[in-house]
Amino acid sequence: MCALLALVFIVVPGPSVIFLLGGLLCLSVNYPWARNWLRKTQIAFKNMCVKLDHRLR
Repeated sequence: MCALLALVFIVVPGPSVIFLLGGLLCLSVNYPWARNWLRKTQIAFKNMCVKLDHRLR
């Protein structure tokens, strides 16, 4: 449900990233493919935060 809500919030203004991570977290308990996507998403967010941190310094 959270993943579907994230898709809606991509079109409509809202906290889509939070719902996307929550949906992947819930799905990763039962599905290995969701666990892989969650890991990839976490790595991508970490890399974006590091780049943003370097730009702000």
